[in-house]
Amino acid sequence: MNEVLSHIETARGESARHLTAAQLEEGFRRLRQAPKDSGRLTHIVRRPTKDAREVLARARLSPEAGLPGDNWSHKPSPDPTAQLTVMQTGVAELIANGQSLALFGDNLFVDLDLSVANLPVGSRLRLGGAVVEVTPMPHDGCSKFNARFGNDALRFVNTKPTRHLNLRGIYWRVVEAGDIEVGSPVQVLSRG
Repeated sequence: MNEVLSHIETARGESARHLTAAQLEEGFRRLRQAPKDSGRLTHIVRRPTKDAREVLARARLSPEAGLPGDNWSHKPSPDPTAQLTVMQTGVAELIANGQSLALFGDNLFVDLDLSVANLPVGSRLRLGGAVVEVTPMPHDGCSKFNARFGNDALRFVNTKPTRHLNLRGIYWRVVEAGDIEVGSPVQVLSRG
């Protein structure tokens, strides 16, 4: 079920690809607005260990394991509010500036508006054959994000004027098990 397309080790990003604040702001202004009600899954990434990433073509999500084989499920007491990390594809591509999206450490990349206004906590979505729910866990950039994408990128995703847009992403938990694959539709079922 979990066909691994590629495996990479992540430690640091390429500093030559780090964008300045001005470049990030300009690129963000030019981004196409993500759909609000239905979109698609563009990438699935499993983190088998802290710095390893496996890009998958498909997977089966479950309430018990989240994304099977991901480092989240190996923790002594995995927090269900931090089960799946999700990022908007367009924003991730902008920040990555040609680097692999697997570098972020997020599990899922979607072409969908992840803002608080569009997907408040408790919102439910159908992702392929699974149902997921937006959790209250904040998803912030950290020192690893800074090392991979630069200080300007860290400030860009955490700045107060745009924090409500969830540029760094959000967390989902699996409510109903189901199969997903790259290209699967993502449909908002209800908003929290």
